[in-house]
Amino acid sequence: MKKCIKNNFPPPPPPPVTAARESSLEVVRGDFVVLPCSFFTSSPISKLNVIWTLSPFSSPETPIQVIVYDHGQVIEDRSLTGRVAFTGIPWSADIVLNDTHVSDAGVYRCMVNNPPEPADPDIGELVLSVLAPPSLPVCQWNGDIDVGGSVTLSCSVMEGVPTPKIHWDKLNPKEISLPINMEGDMSGSVQIVNMSSQMSGLYRCSATNPLGTENCYLSLSIYTPDISSGILQGVLLTLSMSLVLLALLVLMLWLRRMGQNGRWREGKEECYSEIRYTAPPMKRSFV
Repeated sequence: MKKCIKNNFPPPPPPPVTAARESSLEVVRGDFVVLPCSFFTSSPISKLNVIWTLSPFSSPETPIQVIVYDHGQVIEDRSLTGRVAFTGIPWSADIVLNDTHVSDAGVYRCMVNNPPEPADPDIGELVLSVLAPPSLPVCQWNGDIDVGGSVTLSCSVMEGVPTPKIHWDKLNPKEISLPINMEGDMSGSVQIVNMSSQMSGLYRCSATNPLGTENCYLSLSIYTPDISSGILQGVLLTLSMSLVLLALLVLMLWLRRMGQNGRWREGKEECYSEIRYTAPPMKRSFV
């Protein structure tokens, strides 16, 4: 008969329980934000280890180590030196992030381990969004600004969270909203065909999100040919051609006359050359 022996050893202590008190946070670029991470442990905290990591939205496949607390020593990532710190270590794993950049946005993870508790750390996770007003947009135009031509107005913005909305207007002589073709999230264009003089004026591109609006401007002057100037140019051209023809006619007449004079002189010279001197017959007297 087998006897069951009761194990009187106490169960191993539970691992630290880690939790971010928020699942997502927002901060305006340049402000500070506190990233919370709570943990509970039944063991002394002399060997506490806390690691914060970030998976940026721009490159989630390459997480970075933000800050570490290990046996009383704090180590910061070089790119964040002076901008990140623990707020209450070792009793709290919260950190503060100062002078926030758009590149600080992403998924933050807080991992807590406190030996001799099990080595697998608990992980708290939160998403940080860094809001930013639109940057100054860049306006450009391309095409033919002659009457009847076509022009494309383009506008792009480099930064803005949430993504700015692009809008085109013609401001004078009266304000008109123009239909826009979006080319990606941060740029848009307007195509104007069959240009006329009425389309000359000042055009504005606006980039807008909840934090503000930025504008850029283009001034278009549609070229209209001057009819009176064209007529004057035609008259001058005709007059010039007439003078050239007259000069050619005079030259031809002069050359012809010179040719006739040359032939007359040659004729005279021939006449002179044909004259022969004939001695009179000698008279003889016969006695």
